[in-house]
Amino acid sequence: MKVDEFDYDLPESLIAQKPVKNRDESRLMFLHKDTGQIEELIFKDIINYLNPDDLLILNNSKVIPARLYGEKINGKVKIEVLLLTEIEDDKWEVLVRPGRRVKKGTEINFSDGKLIARAVDYTEFGGRIMEFSYKGDFYEIINEIGNMPLPPYIKRKLKDPQRYQTVYAREKGSAAAPTAGLHFTPDLLNKIRQKGVQIKYITLHVGLGTFRPVKTEKIEEHRMHEEYYEITDNVATSILKTKEKGGKIIAVGTTTTRTLESAANNIFNEKGKNDWTNIFIYPGYKFKIIDGLITNFHLPKSTLLMLVSAFAGKEDVMNAYKKAIKEKYRFYSLGDAMLIK
Repeated sequence: MKVDEFDYDLPESLIAQKPVKNRDESRLMFLHKDTGQIEELIFKDIINYLNPDDLLILNNSKVIPARLYGEKINGKVKIEVLLLTEIEDDKWEVLVRPGRRVKKGTEINFSDGKLIARAVDYTEFGGRIMEFSYKGDFYEIINEIGNMPLPPYIKRKLKDPQRYQTVYAREKGSAAAPTAGLHFTPDLLNKIRQKGVQIKYITLHVGLGTFRPVKTEKIEEHRMHEEYYEITDNVATSILKTKEKGGKIIAVGTTTTRTLESAANNIFNEKGKNDWTNIFIYPGYKFKIIDGLITNFHLPKSTLLMLVSAFAGKEDVMNAYKKAIKEKYRFYSLGDAMLIK
């Protein structure tokens, strides 16, 4: 299958540059998976499309201020570092810019020595492995000197950086937000629970695997980067009990979907799993766990668009995107949402 089959033209004016005033008042396009029929709603209406005994599963990973600006200790060259994944204590996989100026052994000073990084190795995806040294608590330091890693298509800083964070974010480690969850408010989640819908959480730390562009001509030749996930025994048991009662498993976001599908064999044995996944879901994939999906509108030729197309059918998804463009929906991370079930 060719990557170009997932291309589409999007007017730049439809790329959301800021969130709507109230999280749950984004627009929501409901795509009926079996018929291709489309309904146009407001996000808070989603409660009317969830049923008692359904199970809503969200990714509680928290975005860290992962973009750091420093200077080479020898050379005084400005360097930008994006933290991706902590692979062991104080050792991170990162992206650097300009990469040609960061060789193995290069040391970078951040904020007058509050944080020092040394490049100890290269990665197969063009990044670096960096070892950090500091006094105190690493996360307190990056909370002080780091920046929220907004995607490059968002051209302005957010007035409130917490709007690029879900209201239920708990586990520190993501370099990008699991954006489908940005539409939920505490009040909406409470109303969903009161209706009899269960809510459970998994963790997948969003890294290069989620947003790395596809550069191959054929989909099958693309390799995903690994991302760390955690799913508990309790979540696995809840999924099986929901299915036994005839309820639906609704995944909030592609990261939640990838986590659940990666751990499917364990889930069917009522066991959780902590592991790394590089699962790549594209048309032809047979879903094992999820019955519904809440997601945003994704970039052309992205692995996220391919996953959504695998779930709902490429033709119906591309038709929905055409309608979204015509009706001026807001696209990408801070944009509007889709419900597919």
